[in-house]
Amino acid sequence: MAERTEDETVTGTAAATAMEPDAQTAERPEEAVAGPEDTAAEEHAEPAGAPSGTGQGAAAVVSAALGLVSLTGGWPGTVAAARETLVGQLRTAADASVATQIKEVYGDAWNTTALWGGLFALVALITGVVVLVRPAFGAPGRTAQAPWTRSVAWAGVTLGVIGLLLAVLTYTGVLLGLPAAS
Repeated sequence: MAERTEDETVTGTAAATAMEPDAQTAERPEEAVAGPEDTAAEEHAEPAGAPSGTGQGAAAVVSAALGLVSLTGGWPGTVAAARETLVGQLRTAADASVATQIKEVYGDAWNTTALWGGLFALVALITGVVVLVRPAFGAPGRTAQAPWTRSVAWAGVTLGVIGLLLAVLTYTGVLLGLPAAS
């Protein structure tokens, strides 16, 4: 039959433990029993020096932000369009036809805006795809990403595809084409 003794734990409370006559006792009580909190923390702890996924999360957010900029327009696109408008006004003679004035003053600016939107969309698309395929090229055994990282990367890819499609349609004149001069 096992003998019962009381050991004082780290928290100062007495705990009854069963001791076998032949059992060896630990030097310190905290070494003797590992609580469920200790084993759970050890199972989910990352090894020292393991990547935390922060860079992938940041890249996913950048992808979504660039996708949004491709749809709404950004400062570089606005400045480039304003510059093209000014260049068009300077190049167009006062006696030029209305069609020539429309193309030089407005058409080139719209195409420049579409090009910048397409550039932002393309970068968003590439960044999102890199984040999504990154685990396949990482360390073996470490293929999981945080769910929010994958979701935000998919949002960046989706916004990039939509932005690229709108940029191409705008540049080709299918969407928001130049008005015809009569």
